[in-house]
Amino acid sequence: MLTHQTVVDLRDVEFRWEPGGPQVIAIDELTIGRGERLFIKGPSGSGKSTLLSLLGGVTTPQRGEVKVLDTPLQTLSGARRDHFRADHIGFVFQMFNLLPYLSTVQNVLLPCRFSRRRRARALARSGSLEIEALRLLTHLDMADEELLARPVTGLSVGQQQRVAVARALIGAPEMVIADEPTSALDWDRREAFLRLLERECAEQSITLVFVSHDPSLEPLFDRSVALAEINRAAA
Repeated sequence: MLTHQTVVDLRDVEFRWEPGGPQVIAIDELTIGRGERLFIKGPSGSGKSTLLSLLGGVTTPQRGEVKVLDTPLQTLSGARRDHFRADHIGFVFQMFNLLPYLSTVQNVLLPCRFSRRRRARALARSGSLEIEALRLLTHLDMADEELLARPVTGLSVGQQQRVAVARALIGAPEMVIADEPTSALDWDRREAFLRLLERECAEQSITLVFVSHDPSLEPLFDRSVALAEINRAAA
């Protein structure tokens, strides 16, 4: 774990989905270091996905500050937050959000269409975007040519999951955010998948923020945070 640089610094953050509505997030402080693997646990409805939306700049707080890589996200316009997110943050969604009309490799390469920075990093690593996509897929046990030739809709849940992870990792974003991506897998497959994800993040000093309601995954991470213990809105 590398923590000499703070990747996330969240202070006095409050968030409601609508004015006058119930407070969803009220967190005094949360910091996450470079290369750290952080597990955030909490039951469904506790605000986990909302917190990830704030960390990724998808939403902004009504009060407080969310800094990612020393950039206060709440001060950026929506377009600039989108650009920042494309450059610096990879997402692994619970339902993976793969595009059925793109091939497996094209799905992995999607972030390079939206970020020159990640495109340049991928090219610097392997000399070719396709070769870098195949390198990541191979490390994630997706090297079989027959698998790669299938449309993503023909892949198993576990295979789609690994494609989604390769997409999040390509171009070495500083942070990867994973929102309950293992919920459809049994324990053995979940543990094997997490080992692969952590290995890839460690190779490139990528910060991993992983959210789940399953506390049995905690031992696989550097640090664990119970959202109910830091989120006053859940009290």
